[in-house]
Amino acid sequence: MNFRISLAGDLGSGKSTVAATLSEKYGAKIVSGGFIQRSLAKKMGITIEQFNVFMESDRSYDKKLDDLLASYDSVEGNFIFDSRMSWYFIPSAVSFYLKTEATVAAKRVFDAARTDEIFATVEDACKSLACRRESEAKRYREYYGQDICDMKNYDHVIDTTYLSPEQVVQKIEEIYFGK
Repeated sequence: MNFRISLAGDLGSGKSTVAATLSEKYGAKIVSGGFIQRSLAKKMGITIEQFNVFMESDRSYDKKLDDLLASYDSVEGNFIFDSRMSWYFIPSAVSFYLKTEATVAAKRVFDAARTDEIFATVEDACKSLACRRESEAKRYREYYGQDICDMKNYDHVIDTTYLSPEQVVQKIEEIYFGK
C-alpha cells in the first residue's frame, strides 16, 4: 500500500512540521509547494509575499508547480504533499486541512524566524499571512474555480490551534490507519 497524504491548510498551521514527522515515521518523500515557491522567490530576490502577488499576474509559475503536483498522482511510492492545492491535483491522496486561529498562526510564524519572512511584530506577521492567503485564494479561484477555504474540498479537517505537532500526527494516523 502506498502512503499518500495531502496536507493543505492555513499558513502557520504546522503543515511543514507535521509533514516532516510523518516523513520520518513512514519513509515518505515530502513534496512541498511552499518550499518550491520560497526557492523561486529567493532566486528572484523577493519575499514570499511579493512572489505571491507577482504570481497573480504571471501564471507560469503556478502552472509549473501545479503540473509537477499533478504528475505525482500516478507515481508509485510513499508521499506527503504539502501544498494548498494538493487535494485538487492529487486525488489519490487522503487530504487533510490543518486550520488554525489567525493570531496563533502569526505567533508560530513569527517565532519560527524564517530567514525569508522577517516581521517586526506578531501583528505584522498576521497582516502578511492574511495578504498571502488572499493572494492564493484569488489565484486558485481564477485559475481553477476552486475555493481553498471551502472545507468540503478536504477529506478531513483538523484544528491545530491548541494541538502539538505530535498530537496532530496522532490524529492523522488514527484517521489514516483507522487506529
